[in-house]
Amino acid sequence: MRTTIPWRAAGRRPRVSRTAAVLGAITAAAAVLYSAAGLIRLHAFRLGTYDLVIFDQAVRSYSRFGLPVSLAKGVHNDFGPDFSVLGDHWSPILASLAPFYWLHDGPGTLLVLQGVLLAAAIPPLWLFTRRRLGSAAAHLVAGAYALSWPIAEAVVFDFHEVAFAPALTAWMIERHDAGRTRQAVLAGVLLLCVKEDMGLVVAGYGMFLLAVRRPRAGLALVAGGLAAVMVTTRVLIPAFGGRADYYWAYGSLGPDLRGAAVRALTHPWEALALLVTPPEKAATVALLGVMVLFLCLLSPLTLIAVPPLAARMLASSFPNWWGTEYHYNAFVVVVLFCAAADGIARTRLVTRKVPLAASLLVVAVALVPFFAYGRLLTPGNRVQAASGAAAAVPDGVLVEAANYVGPALTGRTRVLLWDRRPRWAPWVVADTGRKTFPFTGLDEQRARVDLLRRNGYQVVYDRDGYVVLRAAPDARPPDLARP
Repeated sequence: MRTTIPWRAAGRRPRVSRTAAVLGAITAAAAVLYSAAGLIRLHAFRLGTYDLVIFDQAVRSYSRFGLPVSLAKGVHNDFGPDFSVLGDHWSPILASLAPFYWLHDGPGTLLVLQGVLLAAAIPPLWLFTRRRLGSAAAHLVAGAYALSWPIAEAVVFDFHEVAFAPALTAWMIERHDAGRTRQAVLAGVLLLCVKEDMGLVVAGYGMFLLAVRRPRAGLALVAGGLAAVMVTTRVLIPAFGGRADYYWAYGSLGPDLRGAAVRALTHPWEALALLVTPPEKAATVALLGVMVLFLCLLSPLTLIAVPPLAARMLASSFPNWWGTEYHYNAFVVVVLFCAAADGIARTRLVTRKVPLAASLLVVAVALVPFFAYGRLLTPGNRVQAASGAAAAVPDGVLVEAANYVGPALTGRTRVLLWDRRPRWAPWVVADTGRKTFPFTGLDEQRARVDLLRRNGYQVVYDRDGYVVLRAAPDARPPDLARP
Protein backbone atom coordinates (compact mmCIF):
# COMPACT_ATOMS: atom_id res chain seq x y z
CA MET A 1 0.00 0.00 0.00
CA ARG A 2 1.48 3.33 -1.03
CA THR A 3 1.73 6.11 1.50
CA THR A 4 0.32 9.40 0.28
CA ILE A 5 2.04 12.65 1.19
CA PRO A 6 -0.81 15.11 1.83
CA TRP A 7 0.59 18.15 0.09
CA ARG A 8 1.55 16.16 -2.97
CA ALA A 9 -1.86 14.50 -3.08
CA ALA A 10 -3.42 17.95 -3.16
CA GLY A 11 -1.03 19.08 -5.87
CA ARG A 12 0.36 21.87 -3.67
CA ARG A 13 3.75 22.75 -2.29
CA PRO A 14 4.06 23.06 1.50
CA ARG A 15 3.41 26.64 2.55
CA VAL A 16 6.15 28.51 4.34
CA SER A 17 5.14 29.08 7.94
CA ARG A 18 4.29 32.58 9.07
CA THR A 19 7.20 32.47 11.51
CA ALA A 20 9.71 31.63 8.78
CA ALA A 21 8.22 34.31 6.53
CA VAL A 22 8.64 36.98 9.21
CA LEU A 23 12.23 35.91 9.85
CA GLY A 24 12.98 35.95 6.14
CA ALA A 25 11.42 39.39 5.77
CA ILE A 26 13.48 40.83 8.64
CA THR A 27 16.68 39.36 7.22
CA ALA A 28 15.99 40.49 3.67
CA ALA A 29 14.95 43.98 4.76
CA ALA A 30 18.14 44.34 6.80
CA ALA A 31 20.29 43.22 3.86
CA VAL A 32 18.58 45.72 1.56
CA LEU A 33 18.92 48.53 4.12
CA TYR A 34 22.62 47.87 4.68
CA SER A 35 23.42 47.50 1.00
CA ALA A 36 21.46 50.62 0.05
CA ALA A 37 23.12 52.67 2.77
CA GLY A 38 26.56 51.67 1.53
CA LEU A 39 25.72 52.36 -2.10
CA ILE A 40 24.19 55.74 -1.26
CA ARG A 41 27.41 56.70 0.47
CA LEU A 42 29.46 55.43 -2.46
CA HIS A 43 27.59 57.48 -5.05
CA ALA A 44 27.66 60.55 -2.78
CA PHE A 45 31.49 60.38 -2.65
CA ARG A 46 31.52 59.74 1.10
CA LEU A 47 33.51 56.52 1.10
CA GLY A 48 37.28 56.58 0.98
CA THR A 49 40.35 55.09 -0.55
CA TYR A 50 41.03 54.35 3.09
CA ASP A 51 39.56 51.79 3.47
CA LEU A 52 37.22 50.83 0.61
CA VAL A 53 39.80 50.95 -2.19
CA ILE A 54 42.22 48.88 -0.10
CA PHE A 55 39.71 46.04 0.17
CA ASP A 56 38.61 46.44 -3.43
CA GLN A 57 42.18 46.08 -4.68
CA ALA A 58 42.78 43.10 -2.39
CA VAL A 59 39.66 41.18 -3.44
CA ARG A 60 40.33 41.99 -7.11
CA SER A 61 43.78 40.43 -6.68
CA TYR A 62 42.19 37.34 -5.17
CA SER A 63 39.75 37.17 -8.08
CA ARG A 64 42.75 37.01 -10.43
CA PHE A 65 44.23 34.12 -8.42
CA GLY A 66 46.95 36.19 -6.77
CA LEU A 67 47.77 37.36 -3.28
CA PRO A 68 45.52 40.16 -1.98
CA VAL A 69 47.78 43.03 -3.03
CA SER A 70 46.70 46.61 -2.30
CA LEU A 71 48.75 49.25 -4.09
CA ALA A 72 47.11 52.04 -2.10
CA LYS A 73 47.85 50.46 1.28
CA GLY A 74 51.37 49.36 0.44
CA VAL A 75 52.53 52.69 -0.94
CA HIS A 76 50.89 54.91 1.67
CA ASN A 77 52.29 52.91 4.58
CA ASP A 78 55.72 52.39 2.96
CA PHE A 79 55.39 48.64 2.58
CA GLY A 80 55.84 48.82 -1.19
CA PRO A 81 53.51 48.51 -4.20
CA ASP A 82 53.30 44.70 -4.02
CA PHE A 83 52.13 44.61 -0.41
CA SER A 84 49.64 41.89 0.52
CA VAL A 85 46.99 42.93 3.00
CA LEU A 86 47.58 39.64 4.81
CA GLY A 87 50.60 41.48 6.16
CA ASP A 88 48.28 44.11 7.58
CA HIS A 89 45.44 42.05 9.05
CA TRP A 90 45.04 38.29 9.06
CA SER A 91 41.80 38.11 7.05
CA PRO A 92 42.14 35.21 4.56
CA ILE A 93 38.36 34.81 4.64
CA LEU A 94 38.22 37.72 2.17
CA ALA A 95 39.22 35.25 -0.54
CA SER A 96 35.68 33.84 -0.37
CA LEU A 97 34.43 37.09 -1.94
CA ALA A 98 36.58 36.74 -5.07
CA PRO A 99 34.02 34.82 -7.18
CA PHE A 100 31.58 37.71 -6.89
CA TYR A 101 34.12 39.93 -8.66
CA TRP A 102 33.81 37.64 -11.67
CA LEU A 103 30.20 38.80 -11.85
CA HIS A 104 30.77 42.49 -11.10
CA ASP A 105 34.21 43.97 -10.54
CA GLY A 106 34.02 47.05 -8.32
CA PRO A 107 33.60 48.39 -4.78
CA GLY A 108 29.81 48.35 -5.04
CA THR A 109 30.03 44.56 -4.98
CA LEU A 110 31.78 44.69 -1.62
CA LEU A 111 29.14 47.00 -0.17
CA VAL A 112 26.30 44.70 -1.21
CA LEU A 113 28.14 41.66 0.12
CA GLN A 114 28.76 43.45 3.39
CA GLY A 115 25.05 44.14 3.70
CA VAL A 116 24.18 40.50 3.10
CA LEU A 117 26.83 39.22 5.50
CA LEU A 118 25.80 41.52 8.34
CA ALA A 119 22.16 40.53 7.86
CA ALA A 120 23.17 36.85 7.87
CA ALA A 121 23.61 37.05 11.66
CA ILE A 122 19.86 37.44 12.09
CA PRO A 123 18.80 33.77 11.58
CA PRO A 124 21.20 32.28 14.17
CA LEU A 125 20.41 35.08 16.63
CA TRP A 126 16.72 34.38 16.09
CA LEU A 127 17.17 30.64 16.62
CA PHE A 128 19.07 31.22 19.85
CA THR A 129 16.50 33.71 21.13
CA ARG A 130 13.52 31.55 20.18
CA ARG A 131 15.00 28.71 22.18
CA ARG A 132 15.07 31.03 25.20
CA LEU A 133 12.06 33.29 24.78
CA GLY A 134 9.82 32.06 21.96
CA SER A 135 9.19 33.19 18.40
CA ALA A 136 7.54 36.55 19.10
CA ALA A 137 10.40 37.74 21.29
CA ALA A 138 12.91 36.37 18.78
CA HIS A 139 11.41 38.54 16.03
CA LEU A 140 11.76 41.61 18.25
CA VAL A 141 15.36 40.89 19.21
CA ALA A 142 16.23 40.25 15.57
CA GLY A 143 14.75 43.62 14.67
CA ALA A 144 16.71 45.30 17.44
CA TYR A 145 19.97 43.84 16.13
CA ALA A 146 19.06 44.85 12.57
CA LEU A 147 18.66 48.51 13.61
CA SER A 148 21.40 48.59 16.25
CA TRP A 149 23.83 51.47 16.16
CA PRO A 150 27.06 49.40 15.97
CA ILE A 151 25.82 47.70 12.79
CA ALA A 152 24.74 51.05 11.36
CA GLU A 153 28.16 52.56 12.00
CA ALA A 154 29.85 49.61 10.30
CA VAL A 155 27.54 49.81 7.30
CA VAL A 156 28.33 53.44 6.47
CA PHE A 157 32.10 53.20 7.01
CA ASP A 158 33.36 51.66 3.79
CA PHE A 159 33.85 47.89 3.81
CA HIS A 160 35.70 45.87 6.46
CA GLU A 161 36.32 42.28 7.43
CA VAL A 162 33.92 42.83 10.34
CA ALA A 163 31.15 41.90 7.88
CA PHE A 164 31.89 38.23 8.56
CA ALA A 165 32.12 38.47 12.35
CA PRO A 166 28.49 38.78 13.57
CA ALA A 167 27.16 35.81 11.60
CA LEU A 168 30.06 33.49 12.45
CA THR A 169 29.94 34.51 16.12
CA ALA A 170 26.18 34.00 16.23
CA TRP A 171 26.44 30.57 14.61
CA MET A 172 29.21 29.59 17.02
CA ILE A 173 27.02 30.50 20.00
CA GLU A 174 23.79 29.08 18.60
CA ARG A 175 25.25 25.79 17.35
CA HIS A 176 26.97 25.14 20.65
CA ASP A 177 23.77 25.98 22.48
CA ALA A 178 21.93 23.51 20.24
CA GLY A 179 24.41 20.78 21.11
CA ARG A 180 26.03 20.75 17.66
CA THR A 181 29.61 21.00 18.87
CA ARG A 182 31.31 20.21 15.56
CA GLN A 183 29.36 22.91 13.75
CA ALA A 184 30.19 25.37 16.52
CA VAL A 185 33.87 24.51 16.23
CA LEU A 186 33.73 25.05 12.46
CA ALA A 187 32.21 28.51 12.98
CA GLY A 188 34.95 29.28 15.50
CA VAL A 189 37.70 28.17 13.13
CA LEU A 190 36.26 30.37 10.37
CA LEU A 191 36.07 33.24 12.84
CA LEU A 192 39.83 32.98 13.33
CA CYS A 193 40.18 33.71 9.60
CA VAL A 194 38.31 37.02 9.91
CA LYS A 195 40.97 39.01 11.75
CA GLU A 196 43.95 38.34 13.95
CA ASP A 197 42.20 39.45 17.15
CA MET A 198 39.22 37.13 16.73
CA GLY A 199 41.12 34.67 18.87
CA LEU A 200 40.07 36.95 21.72
CA VAL A 201 36.42 36.14 20.98
CA VAL A 202 37.23 32.43 21.08
CA ALA A 203 39.10 32.96 24.35
CA GLY A 204 36.04 34.83 25.65
CA TYR A 205 33.91 31.83 24.78
CA GLY A 206 36.31 29.76 26.84
CA MET A 207 35.75 32.14 29.75
CA PHE A 208 32.01 31.59 29.38
CA LEU A 209 32.48 27.82 29.48
CA LEU A 210 34.58 28.16 32.61
CA ALA A 211 31.80 30.22 34.20
CA VAL A 212 29.24 27.48 33.48
CA ARG A 213 31.56 24.84 34.93
CA ARG A 214 32.96 23.25 31.83
CA PRO A 215 36.62 23.62 32.76
CA ARG A 216 38.28 21.34 30.21
CA ALA A 217 36.60 22.86 27.16
CA GLY A 218 36.88 26.33 28.66
CA LEU A 219 40.61 26.13 29.31
CA ALA A 220 41.17 24.67 25.84
CA LEU A 221 39.36 27.56 24.17
CA VAL A 222 41.08 30.21 26.28
CA ALA A 223 44.48 28.75 25.48
CA GLY A 224 43.62 28.13 21.83
CA GLY A 225 42.19 31.60 21.29
CA LEU A 226 45.20 33.35 22.82
CA ALA A 227 47.56 31.09 20.89
CA ALA A 228 45.76 31.99 17.66
CA VAL A 229 46.27 35.69 18.37
CA MET A 230 49.99 35.12 18.96
CA VAL A 231 50.47 32.97 15.87
CA THR A 232 48.64 35.33 13.54
CA THR A 233 50.33 38.49 14.83
CA ARG A 234 53.83 37.12 15.45
CA VAL A 235 54.19 34.58 12.64
CA LEU A 236 51.64 34.86 9.84
CA ILE A 237 51.39 38.64 9.46
CA PRO A 238 55.20 39.10 9.36
CA ALA A 239 55.42 36.22 6.89
CA PHE A 240 53.36 38.30 4.45
CA GLY A 241 55.48 41.42 4.80
CA GLY A 242 53.89 43.10 7.80
CA ARG A 243 55.21 43.90 11.25
CA ALA A 244 54.12 42.19 14.44
CA ASP A 245 54.13 45.47 16.37
CA TYR A 246 52.50 47.64 13.70
CA TYR A 247 49.25 47.98 15.67
CA TRP A 248 50.82 47.95 19.12
CA ALA A 249 48.62 50.43 21.01
CA TYR A 250 49.61 49.82 24.62
CA GLY A 251 52.64 52.04 25.04
CA SER A 252 51.33 53.35 28.37
CA LEU A 253 51.74 49.85 29.79
CA GLY A 254 54.91 48.76 28.03
CA PRO A 255 56.83 48.54 24.76
CA ASP A 256 55.73 44.97 24.04
CA LEU A 257 53.32 42.28 25.19
CA ARG A 258 55.54 40.95 27.94
CA GLY A 259 56.27 44.40 29.34
CA ALA A 260 52.62 45.41 29.21
CA ALA A 261 51.49 42.20 30.93
CA VAL A 262 54.01 42.62 33.74
CA ARG A 263 53.01 46.25 34.20
CA ALA A 264 49.31 45.44 34.28
CA LEU A 265 49.86 42.68 36.87
CA THR A 266 52.14 44.72 39.09
CA HIS A 267 50.25 48.00 38.73
CA PRO A 268 46.62 46.91 38.22
CA TRP A 269 45.20 50.33 39.06
CA GLU A 270 47.00 51.81 36.05
CA ALA A 271 45.40 49.23 33.80
CA LEU A 272 41.97 49.87 35.32
CA ALA A 273 42.43 53.60 34.83
CA LEU A 274 43.23 53.04 31.16
CA LEU A 275 39.86 51.35 30.69
CA VAL A 276 38.11 54.68 31.28
CA THR A 277 40.77 57.12 30.05
CA PRO A 278 39.74 59.12 28.12
CA PRO A 279 36.10 59.17 29.26
CA GLU A 280 34.98 58.36 25.71
CA LYS A 281 35.87 54.74 26.45
CA ALA A 282 33.39 54.56 29.31
CA ALA A 283 30.77 56.29 27.18
CA THR A 284 31.15 53.69 24.43
CA VAL A 285 30.80 50.79 26.84
CA ALA A 286 27.78 52.49 28.43
CA LEU A 287 26.11 52.91 25.04
CA LEU A 288 26.71 49.24 24.27
CA GLY A 289 24.99 48.44 27.56
CA VAL A 290 22.09 50.82 26.86
CA MET A 291 21.62 49.11 23.49
CA VAL A 292 20.53 45.94 25.34
CA LEU A 293 19.22 47.70 28.48
CA PHE A 294 22.13 46.11 30.38
CA LEU A 295 20.23 42.80 30.33
CA CYS A 296 23.42 41.22 29.03
CA LEU A 297 24.87 41.54 32.53
CA LEU A 298 22.44 38.86 33.68
CA SER A 299 24.11 36.25 31.46
CA PRO A 300 27.59 34.71 31.56
CA LEU A 301 27.59 34.90 27.75
CA THR A 302 28.71 38.51 28.15
CA LEU A 303 32.14 37.12 29.04
CA ILE A 304 32.63 36.38 25.32
CA ALA A 305 32.77 40.12 24.64
CA VAL A 306 35.13 40.97 27.51
CA PRO A 307 38.53 40.14 25.91
CA PRO A 308 37.93 42.00 22.60
CA LEU A 309 36.43 44.98 24.43
CA ALA A 310 39.26 45.07 26.97
CA ALA A 311 41.85 44.93 24.18
CA ARG A 312 40.32 48.08 22.69
CA MET A 313 39.78 49.99 25.91
CA LEU A 314 43.27 49.30 27.30
CA ALA A 315 44.81 50.97 24.23
CA SER A 316 46.54 54.29 24.74
CA SER A 317 46.83 55.08 21.03
CA PHE A 318 44.58 54.50 17.98
CA PRO A 319 41.64 56.52 19.36
CA ASN A 320 39.34 55.17 16.64
CA TRP A 321 39.33 51.91 18.57
CA TRP A 322 37.41 53.16 21.57
CA GLY A 323 34.76 55.48 20.09
CA THR A 324 31.27 54.78 18.79
CA GLU A 325 32.07 55.58 15.16
CA TYR A 326 33.49 53.17 12.63
CA HIS A 327 33.13 49.39 12.66
CA TYR A 328 34.84 48.20 15.82
CA ASN A 329 31.74 47.76 17.99
CA ALA A 330 30.14 45.51 15.38
CA PHE A 331 32.56 42.75 16.40
CA VAL A 332 30.73 42.27 19.73
CA VAL A 333 27.17 43.40 19.03
CA VAL A 334 25.67 39.96 18.40
CA VAL A 335 27.26 38.60 21.58
CA LEU A 336 25.49 41.27 23.62
CA PHE A 337 22.11 40.51 22.03
CA CYS A 338 22.53 36.78 22.68
CA ALA A 339 23.52 37.57 26.26
CA ALA A 340 20.51 39.86 26.67
CA ALA A 341 18.14 37.14 25.46
CA ASP A 342 19.77 34.64 27.81
CA GLY A 343 19.64 37.20 30.62
CA ILE A 344 15.90 37.65 30.24
CA ALA A 345 15.42 33.89 30.30
CA ARG A 346 17.47 33.58 33.50
CA THR A 347 15.38 36.04 35.54
CA ARG A 348 11.96 36.07 37.10
CA LEU A 349 11.02 38.56 34.41
CA VAL A 350 10.65 35.72 31.92
CA THR A 351 6.87 36.17 32.13
CA ARG A 352 7.49 39.58 30.56
CA LYS A 353 9.84 38.30 27.91
CA VAL A 354 7.94 39.82 24.97
CA PRO A 355 7.72 43.33 26.53
CA LEU A 356 11.42 43.23 27.39
CA ALA A 357 12.32 42.11 23.89
CA ALA A 358 10.09 44.86 22.53
CA SER A 359 11.98 47.34 24.72
CA LEU A 360 15.21 46.38 22.95
CA LEU A 361 13.61 47.20 19.61
CA VAL A 362 12.28 50.50 20.96
CA VAL A 363 15.77 51.46 22.11
CA ALA A 364 17.25 50.57 18.71
CA VAL A 365 14.65 52.70 16.93
CA ALA A 366 15.09 55.60 19.35
CA LEU A 367 18.87 55.67 18.79
CA VAL A 368 18.65 55.59 14.97
CA PRO A 369 18.73 59.41 14.48
CA PHE A 370 21.78 59.82 16.70
CA PHE A 371 24.10 57.50 14.81
CA ALA A 372 25.01 56.61 11.24
CA TYR A 373 21.58 56.54 9.59
CA GLY A 374 20.86 60.01 10.94
CA ARG A 375 23.82 61.28 8.89
CA LEU A 376 23.03 59.24 5.81
CA LEU A 377 20.85 61.70 3.92
CA THR A 378 22.83 64.85 4.67
CA PRO A 379 23.10 66.43 1.21
CA GLY A 380 26.49 66.72 -0.44
CA ASN A 381 27.15 69.97 -2.28
CA ARG A 382 30.02 68.86 -4.54
CA VAL A 383 28.89 65.52 -5.89
CA GLN A 384 28.68 66.66 -9.50
CA ALA A 385 32.13 68.24 -9.30
CA ALA A 386 33.60 65.05 -7.85
CA SER A 387 31.91 62.97 -10.53
CA GLY A 388 33.31 65.24 -13.21
CA ALA A 389 36.79 64.97 -11.75
CA ALA A 390 36.62 61.17 -11.80
CA ALA A 391 35.32 61.20 -15.38
CA ALA A 392 38.28 63.35 -16.48
CA VAL A 393 40.70 60.51 -15.67
CA PRO A 394 41.14 57.97 -18.52
CA ASP A 395 40.90 54.22 -18.01
CA GLY A 396 43.90 52.10 -17.12
CA VAL A 397 46.18 54.84 -15.79
CA LEU A 398 48.01 55.20 -12.50
CA VAL A 399 46.33 57.97 -10.52
CA GLU A 400 46.81 59.62 -7.15
CA ALA A 401 43.26 60.29 -6.00
CA ALA A 402 41.92 62.35 -3.13
CA ASN A 403 40.54 60.02 -0.48
CA TYR A 404 36.85 60.32 -1.35
CA VAL A 405 37.39 60.14 -5.13
CA GLY A 406 39.41 56.91 -5.12
CA PRO A 407 36.38 54.58 -4.91
CA ALA A 408 34.96 56.09 -8.12
CA LEU A 409 38.18 55.23 -9.98
CA THR A 410 39.35 51.94 -8.51
CA GLY A 411 37.33 49.74 -10.88
CA ARG A 412 39.08 51.10 -14.00
CA THR A 413 42.42 52.62 -12.89
CA ARG A 414 45.30 51.84 -10.54
CA VAL A 415 44.60 54.03 -7.54
CA LEU A 416 47.07 55.53 -5.10
CA LEU A 417 46.02 57.73 -2.21
CA TRP A 418 46.71 61.43 -2.84
CA ASP A 419 49.25 61.61 -0.08
CA ARG A 420 51.31 64.05 1.95
CA ARG A 421 54.33 62.72 0.08
CA PRO A 422 54.21 63.30 -3.70
CA ARG A 423 54.17 60.05 -5.67
CA TRP A 424 54.47 61.74 -9.09
CA ALA A 425 51.86 59.55 -10.75
CA PRO A 426 50.88 60.50 -14.33
CA TRP A 427 47.45 61.62 -13.13
CA VAL A 428 46.41 63.35 -9.90
CA VAL A 429 42.95 64.14 -8.58
CA ALA A 430 43.33 66.77 -5.86
CA ASP A 431 40.78 68.25 -3.49
CA THR A 432 41.30 71.83 -2.35
CA GLY A 433 37.73 72.38 -1.18
CA ARG A 434 37.81 70.53 2.14
CA LYS A 435 40.36 68.91 4.41
CA THR A 436 40.96 65.35 3.29
CA PHE A 437 42.92 62.46 4.77
CA PRO A 438 45.89 62.34 5.31
CA PHE A 439 46.62 66.06 4.93
CA THR A 440 46.73 68.41 7.92
CA GLY A 441 44.69 71.17 6.29
CA LEU A 442 43.62 73.00 3.17
CA ASP A 443 46.80 75.09 3.02
CA GLU A 444 48.88 71.92 2.66
CA GLN A 445 46.54 70.58 -0.02
CA ARG A 446 46.67 73.78 -2.05
CA ALA A 447 50.45 73.90 -1.70
CA ARG A 448 50.61 70.40 -3.14
CA VAL A 449 48.68 71.48 -6.23
CA ASP A 450 51.05 74.44 -6.65
CA LEU A 451 54.03 72.08 -6.34
CA LEU A 452 52.65 69.83 -9.06
CA ARG A 453 52.03 72.75 -11.40
CA ARG A 454 55.55 74.05 -10.87
CA ASN A 455 56.83 70.63 -11.86
CA GLY A 456 55.08 70.55 -15.20
CA TYR A 457 51.65 69.12 -14.34
CA GLN A 458 48.82 70.61 -16.38
CA VAL A 459 45.32 71.24 -15.04
CA VAL A 460 42.70 69.45 -17.15
CA TYR A 461 39.73 69.91 -14.78
CA ASP A 462 38.97 72.45 -12.05
CA ARG A 463 35.59 72.73 -10.38
CA ASP A 464 34.43 73.43 -6.83
CA GLY A 465 37.82 72.59 -5.38
CA TYR A 466 38.43 69.40 -7.34
CA VAL A 467 41.50 69.68 -9.54
CA VAL A 468 42.64 67.04 -12.02
CA LEU A 469 46.24 67.33 -13.16
CA ARG A 470 48.20 65.46 -15.82
CA ALA A 471 51.96 65.09 -15.87
CA ALA A 472 53.92 66.48 -18.78
CA PRO A 473 53.98 64.04 -21.74
CA ASP A 474 57.76 63.58 -21.45
CA ALA A 475 57.70 63.05 -17.67
CA ARG A 476 59.18 59.78 -16.49
CA PRO A 477 56.54 57.67 -14.72
CA PRO A 478 57.31 56.38 -11.23
CA ASP A 479 58.37 52.80 -10.60
CA LEU A 480 54.84 52.21 -9.30
CA ALA A 481 53.56 52.37 -12.87
CA ARG A 482 55.12 49.08 -13.84
CA PRO A 483 52.53 46.43 -14.75
